[in-house]
Amino acid sequence: GNTQPATVASPANVSGMRGEISQKWGKFSTAEVAAFKDKDDLVAQVQSKYGIDKAQAQRDVDAFAKGRQL
Repeated sequence: GNTQPATVASPANVSGMRGEISQKWGKFSTAEVAAFKDKDDLVAQVQSKYGIDKAQAQRDVDAFAKGRQL
């Protein structure tokens, strides 16, 4: 039949950009990543979790997202 290659899914089944978030920012749990509302929320969470200023967090997220939405 139509066999798809097996993809490794995380427990909360986060896909696409959310899957990449936990690779880039390893301090976030899968549940935290799944709970992010949007990129602004991600910026705020990166800022607080990593203790960096908002401008730096914004630059990091923008460079990571490359225009994509969460």
